[in-house]
Amino acid sequence: MVADPFASYRQILEAHHLRVTPQRLMILQVIDEGQGHLTAEAIGERISARFPGVHQGTIYRTLDALRVAGMVTETQLGERSAVYELVGGHRHHHLVCERCGQVTEIDDGLLAGLRATILEHFGFHARTDHFAIFGLCAHCAGLPT
Repeated sequence: MVADPFASYRQILEAHHLRVTPQRLMILQVIDEGQGHLTAEAIGERISARFPGVHQGTIYRTLDALRVAGMVTETQLGERSAVYELVGGHRHHHLVCERCGQVTEIDDGLLAGLRATILEHFGFHARTDHFAIFGLCAHCAGLPT
């Protein structure tokens, strides 16, 4: 018996009460294989290499549905297109250098204090699923590394 390569993605979709479609399965697989940080265009290229009949508009609509369902995150990392990543596993965020474009991942735990402060001062429950902080890396700022 051949194992279903999409079994885990089927379970994820069903757990989020979404209809299981070939497009959703393929997109989840491509993002998972690419280990995140893929643009919609890159996802489309990888899918069309295997299944040329899938249009880019379908990719965008499916990514939006998966984002709304909380299955993928969408993050702007500067001037390039937004990148997508599966939710779960290692929650992290990004420091993006505005000069050289270097992207550094930071652990979600570093934001716990910020979320607590925002809650305490404003009564606001900040949702920090996945985001980027822009500035200058140590090299571009001329600081010793």
